[in-house]
Amino acid sequence: MSRTDLSRLRALVLGSGGGGGVPQWNCACRVCRLAWDGDPRVKPRTQSSLAVSADGERWLLLNASIDLRQQILATPAMQPKGRGRQSPIAAVLLTNTDVDHAAGLLALRERQPFTIWGTRATLDTIGANRIFDVVGPDIVARRAVRLGEPFEPLPGLAVELFPVPGKVPLWLEEGDVETDAIGEGTVGVAVEAGGRRLVYAPGCARVTDALHERIASAHALLFDGTLFTDDEMIASGLGEKTGRRMGHSPVSGPGGTLDALARHADVRRILIHINNSNPILIEGSPEETTIKAAGWEVAYDGMEVTP
Repeated sequence: MSRTDLSRLRALVLGSGGGGGVPQWNCACRVCRLAWDGDPRVKPRTQSSLAVSADGERWLLLNASIDLRQQILATPAMQPKGRGRQSPIAAVLLTNTDVDHAAGLLALRERQPFTIWGTRATLDTIGANRIFDVVGPDIVARRAVRLGEPFEPLPGLAVELFPVPGKVPLWLEEGDVETDAIGEGTVGVAVEAGGRRLVYAPGCARVTDALHERIASAHALLFDGTLFTDDEMIASGLGEKTGRRMGHSPVSGPGGTLDALARHADVRRILIHINNSNPILIEGSPEETTIKAAGWEVAYDGMEVTP
């Protein structure tokens, strides 16, 4: 029997929240207030990260959340086995260099061998910030990946990166900002094992024809669900930017995610990277009912996805 025959794609949602998680440390918006009060309709969420594996033993992290240590504590599959330093986390792949996706690398600094994968642009950004050198380059390899070229970061796990519209991280913004640039700065990930395919795109400013093609060939999709409405932050009094200005496609409205991806009803579709202001986080709310009626699910920490 071949290695492919033994492979089984498994994904664990380590974190399902957007930047700041739920509840956000300084926020008492409608959703966060319910979370602070312990209302069972709102599950606490850490910042977004997905772990994928072909064998259930060695894992690839898709983004290293700033909440990574907490996520490891909550997820037995991510915890060391045997004696000494033997983490099952064998590799990390970054979809961009947003703080909530890259800062978790700093939690992996205790001389543990693993590999960091990403586009050349992403790795150059990490390399330019010397704080990331605490993850010793002499023991943690950094491997650049070309868009559209499949590679195998772990045995039996086939991965391909593809561009999705997005913008530079907030901490790198200068002057006029292109919010839906297509290039190496923001990518989606197609993961395949055992004949099953998953697409992960936690940040996406709009849906393109190329993205439609990727989703059409997938069995499961975890997609950017940051805001329910484009003006959500403004209407909630939490900020002055629209979702699209932040580099995220809103879930609802003309051209929003529900509208743009309605054709993919045969794919299991899950919203992830959900901002603390988003009312779909309130179980039973009209907004959550709307997305469920459209055939979508809301990711939560600890959710297992087997495409």
